Amino acid sequence: MEMIISVLPCIFLLLSALILWYPLKLQKQTKKLKRIAKLPPGSMGWPYIGETIQLYSQDPNIFFATKQKRYGEIFKTHILGCPCVMLASPEAARFVLVTHAHLFKPTYPKSKEKMIGPNALFFHQGEYHTRIRKLVQSSLYPEVIRKKVADIEAVAVSALESWADRKVINTFHEMKKFSFEVGVLSIFGHLDEYYKQKLKENYCIVEKGYNSFPTKIPGTAYQKALLARKKLGEILREIIRLRKEKRIVDKDMLGQFMSFELEDDEDRGSLREDEVVADNVIGVLFAAQDTTASVLTWILKYLHDDPKLLEAVKAEQMAIFNMNGGGKIPLTWAQTRNMPLTYKVILESLRMASIISFTFRESVVDVEYKGYLIPKGWKVMPLFRNIHHNPEYFPDPHIFDPSRFEVAPKPNTFMPFGSGVHSCPGNELAKLEILILIHHLTAKFRWEIVGTQSGIQYGPFPVPQHGLPIRIWKDWSSEA
Repeated sequence: MEMIISVLPCIFLLLSALILWYPLKLQKQTKKLKRIAKLPPGSMGWPYIGETIQLYSQDPNIFFATKQKRYGEIFKTHILGCPCVMLASPEAARFVLVTHAHLFKPTYPKSKEKMIGPNALFFHQGEYHTRIRKLVQSSLYPEVIRKKVADIEAVAVSALESWADRKVINTFHEMKKFSFEVGVLSIFGHLDEYYKQKLKENYCIVEKGYNSFPTKIPGTAYQKALLARKKLGEILREIIRLRKEKRIVDKDMLGQFMSFELEDDEDRGSLREDEVVADNVIGVLFAAQDTTASVLTWILKYLHDDPKLLEAVKAEQMAIFNMNGGGKIPLTWAQTRNMPLTYKVILESLRMASIISFTFRESVVDVEYKGYLIPKGWKVMPLFRNIHHNPEYFPDPHIFDPSRFEVAPKPNTFMPFGSGVHSCPGNELAKLEILILIHHLTAKFRWEIVGTQSGIQYGPFPVPQHGLPIRIWKDWSSEA
């Protein structure tokens, strides 16, 4: 009893100290929060709609440049129902995508995740993402894709020959078909024509519904796309089943998925589940098609609009063409690595068109950047387009000038394939298929744009108006 009485004054003093100390701590925390809780400048637009209409109804150069000019290199807005912070400097892009990538997770609307599949590579981060990315990259390394030059060349020649037989083609639509064929080749190798057609039919339906309004009403583009997505999964499971029955062990991407083993017993076989394989195969097809097709479409327009540049590219390709006996000898990997002017045209097209204007991330915690608060749950958008069109890094940015790439751009100023752990793993394949198609196009064909030559459409990637209708024909002088 005496001990309890002797301890009571100590307890009283301790409680008194805590009572006095806690408000002081709370006051300090509040001051700190007030100091950092300064949202970037900017407009949030209309309730819910925000500024979505402004972004998707006009040239993105105008939308982003106007914002940056008014508010600076970090500003807030409201897009697709989400509060966003947009970042328009190389340092900010590196902060979000590389040095502090763990604070920002990839984010997509649930409707789009459902369409492709929740297990797809680009919906994840952490250990799962690392394992899947290594798996995908293993079939896209230069030492692997160099063996596909002849197959890609055959696809390119076949496509060009078919275009020359028609009066007018929609360049973007035809480039999508070409990119799809190359994507199928890289994933499945030489796939049976029956399954290729089934994949193409259902993939086209999925693609049409991908950017449509998500609704469960029967007959809508979204519902049709969901049914086609289910069918795609069934087709892929059938292809996998046949490979297993025939004990086919290929080194294409599907073969890598089917043979992959994890060291951790707990996870063993998890990557061989059909749903995981299907989601990632479809994800790769989506990532490979529209972006590559858009770049190819812009290249044709840029070359068409600059006859001197076109002739210079043609001369470079004709030297290789003649070396190969007028196209009788197939292209080699070494030759595709020795097309300096054509390669700079590709880089400048990627900069100028900036097919991927921005990327979406979501802050997983409250983040302070340069005195501004990026609240947890807000979308964060590094603006590649603004960086690519900044005169500080690219003088006269609105002029198409491949010679600017004779000197390597400053770090973090040129990111056509993204940056960091979520950068595009297939960028080397994309550049290879572009080089091969441009080689045969400029060496053996001529083309002209039909109708209006100005204007841009968005769906969602920017492409020339009406998909760039062109007339293409054989250049018989190259046969002489």
